Amino acid sequence: MEVAVQVRTHAQGGELPSSGGAGDGAAGEGFSFLFPALGGLLFGYDIGATSGASISLQSAELSGTTWFSLSSIQLGLVASGSLYGALGGSILAYRIADFLGRRIELVTAAALYISGALVTGFAPDFVVLIIGRLLYGLGIGLAMHGAPLYIAETSPSKIRGTLISLKELFIVLGILIGYLVGSFEIDVVGGWRYMFGFGAPLAVIMAIGMWNLPPSPRWLLLRAVQGKGSVEDNKRKAIQALRSLRGHSRSDKVLTDEIEDTLVSIKAAYAEQESEGNIWRMFEGASLKALIIGGGLVLFQQITGQPSVLYYATYILQTAGFAAASDAAKVSILIGLFKLLMTGVAVFKVDDLGRRPLLIGGIGGIAVSLFLLAAYYKILNSFPFVAVGALLLYVGSYQVSFGPISWLMVSEIFPLRTRGRGISLAVLTNFGSNALVTFAFSPLQEFLGPANIFILFGAISLLSLVFVILKVPETKGLTLEEIESKILK
Repeated sequence: MEVAVQVRTHAQGGELPSSGGAGDGAAGEGFSFLFPALGGLLFGYDIGATSGASISLQSAELSGTTWFSLSSIQLGLVASGSLYGALGGSILAYRIADFLGRRIELVTAAALYISGALVTGFAPDFVVLIIGRLLYGLGIGLAMHGAPLYIAETSPSKIRGTLISLKELFIVLGILIGYLVGSFEIDVVGGWRYMFGFGAPLAVIMAIGMWNLPPSPRWLLLRAVQGKGSVEDNKRKAIQALRSLRGHSRSDKVLTDEIEDTLVSIKAAYAEQESEGNIWRMFEGASLKALIIGGGLVLFQQITGQPSVLYYATYILQTAGFAAASDAAKVSILIGLFKLLMTGVAVFKVDDLGRRPLLIGGIGGIAVSLFLLAAYYKILNSFPFVAVGALLLYVGSYQVSFGPISWLMVSEIFPLRTRGRGISLAVLTNFGSNALVTFAFSPLQEFLGPANIFILFGAISLLSLVFVILKVPETKGLTLEEIESKILK
């Protein structure tokens, strides 16, 4: 399909329709999900790969370096370095995302993924390794902000919710790929370089795909409403971008009507946000209630130990009796497959069963699994399969509760006038607490011992269960307007 190519300099902040080569009709809609979702997959890949790389990097025989003897603080920096970068990327996204546009934001994220993976893979010393981890993390921050926006703004309404939920499945698929690569490279000298470096070719695919997708039609219209471009000119470009996504099966009138309706809704929403969306509004009334619910969920999602269980899965399995690094890595693959399965269950059942039942049941399972891990290290250490069973229970419980539902609730719960700022604060809370827990796990484990650290996480999970029971409402079947009018007020 031929689509006219518009040329505009990056200095003008432009994001205009590309050649539309990504596809036509259904294919275009599929690509508009697939390539942004690769940003989530690469985030998940980092989690899975780090699990094996942390073992390879510390091995005198397998690290291939003279600086393999890392302290617990240094190991924490390796594991959490990408998360600190993601925290910075989230702050950066808040400042520049609307200027760049979703498409260019995701192309930039892919470029940071590539550079971060290569710098880490070829790192000659510890300092360069951490620089590479930070660069990769910047890509995570931009990708996790831009991907859901691009998917939501370019997907047909009838499948939008499913596609946004499926992004979590791509993160889990990335974790599994990271475990697989770790399993293949765990016994190779310098294997950690391949584990981190394999993200680069995946990011190249993401970069090429995003470069050939059109910009978000909604972003083009938003720029016009903000006075950053001609309304008529940007409407024409938006129709052109939408045609590239939907194909020739849609008539010009249908596309024009859709763009006109979107423009009207953006004008109304933008006017309300401009008059009522001051940052301090986040700490008043309905917005404060939503921030407590959404922010509380993503905070407890992390401080119940999720980053530690995922990033250190291979290490936990080694201490549980799977002495060979390759054995522990293979069991990590089993855990990754189970995680993928349970995520699929949650994605397709959340609208049937509701948010609260899945959260309450899942968090209860998380608490039991953490106390089982503590019991293993205290009194059941002659039964290594207790640790494997506890990890599987943790993963399954997390993936039907905190995993997908926290972010679903965040996307639903904030009032329209503060939704953008609210989601930004939730992202910052998520990555900040994720980085803190991941960094602190190794030193805390050294100080408290593994049994006590899992008891601590178990106690926090019980606190989070009380929070969900008392504070988190059921939003199943409610429109966004009904959530704001019936629950938040």
